[in-house]
Amino acid sequence: MKAIGYTKSLPINDAESLIDIELPQPIATGRDLLVKVNAISVNPVDYKIRRRVSPAEGDYKVFGWDAVGEVVATGEATTQFKSGDAVYYAGDLNRQGSNAEFQLVDERLVGSKPKSLSAAEAAALPLTTITAWELLFEHLAIKQQSPDSTAKSNEMILVVGAAGGVGSILIQIAKAITGATIIATASRESSQAWVKKLGADHVIDHTKPLLQQIQALGIDQVTHVASLNSTGSYFESYTELLTPFGNIAMIDDPSRPLDVMKLKLKSQSLHIEFMFARSMFNAADMDEQGRLLNRVSNLVDQGYIQTTSGKHLGTINAENLKTAHAELEAGKAIGKIVLEGF
Repeated sequence: MKAIGYTKSLPINDAESLIDIELPQPIATGRDLLVKVNAISVNPVDYKIRRRVSPAEGDYKVFGWDAVGEVVATGEATTQFKSGDAVYYAGDLNRQGSNAEFQLVDERLVGSKPKSLSAAEAAALPLTTITAWELLFEHLAIKQQSPDSTAKSNEMILVVGAAGGVGSILIQIAKAITGATIIATASRESSQAWVKKLGADHVIDHTKPLLQQIQALGIDQVTHVASLNSTGSYFESYTELLTPFGNIAMIDDPSRPLDVMKLKLKSQSLHIEFMFARSMFNAADMDEQGRLLNRVSNLVDQGYIQTTSGKHLGTINAENLKTAHAELEAGKAIGKIVLEGF
């Protein structure tokens, strides 16, 4: 089967940083599905792994953690899917990734692809959807409500770095099934327009002091912060603008330690979201990821959530993946970068 991988960690502008290769097609056993990959998207975790993880001598590392495809075979212990089913998923950080024609994935991590989206449109969603859902409802404990409800709650969520992949789906999920007020941060005119389109109630500029901008909206304090990048730069500001017992959930890797004792005075809390935790440690509730993907698939098909695909870079090959990695590393992407077909 065709695949894209690497033999050693190299800068993305190196000719050998990603290469087209041929590998044996895997065989489904146990609870695994064998999926013929139709489309993928690219995430920051991809280039972080490429930079930091070198495979064993003589081996290839194949990564990628967003896929849409068709089930072509099932292990003997599977119960939820059959051959021919269209699925979407992010998979497991410890296994071969989705930058290959065929991939094995545990069925508990898999959801049914939204019927109303193309393969490329759906490929933009899984990893960021899981991250956003776990952050909102498992860490921040935001109250859910029916998507038909128009009731507003007293919850006020500040979403920092809202125009990226996670922010783009988090805003939509929060808008669809919570009554929270959503304050998004974005600095460029194009990214501000993007987050407004997705449902942000207010947009402020994260290159300027946050507290003054929030107060200028007539809002004294927020109850929750979804910190999607640069947590180290804003952490002290969060403790000021959050209410007592307010919550912060972060997904990034600050370059220096955070002074968590600044949270004590207002009895605030800090949570760290890592969507691979369940799959990496074979958690007892691993199937929560499949369930939430199905829930979001239904919300998409009901018209409450749209794809977060921002750019389609063509077929799945080393050259196009290099372009995707370079754009993500530059920090300029709006929405998700997708690729389709081999």
